[in-house]
Amino acid sequence: MLFWIYLLIAILTEVVGTTMMKVSQGLTRLIPSVLMFVLYGISFVFMALALKKIEVSTAYAIWSGLGTALIAAIGIYWFHESINLPKLAGMVLVIAGVVLLNLKGVG
Repeated sequence: MLFWIYLLIAILTEVVGTTMMKVSQGLTRLIPSVLMFVLYGISFVFMALALKKIEVSTAYAIWSGLGTALIAAIGIYWFHESINLPKLAGMVLVIAGVVLLNLKGVG
């Protein structure tokens, strides 16, 4: 269970780090730029900890898949990016893929 919490922390810090990348306006704003690097560092540390018990294929697929879906949702909500059927379908498929990966059982 602890290693799944590590993976969740890795996902959330990566998502906030990516959001800070957008807020940094091309690394021209100091605080968001520094936060981006710090959060990415934290994300990789927790991903490494999660990989002690979770298979790398499963962990990376969940990390990248949920991260992608969360960033797309943040882009739509926070940054008022467009939403259309293909984008929505893609997000649903990413989430469905993560669910399918986890149907094999927790490792």
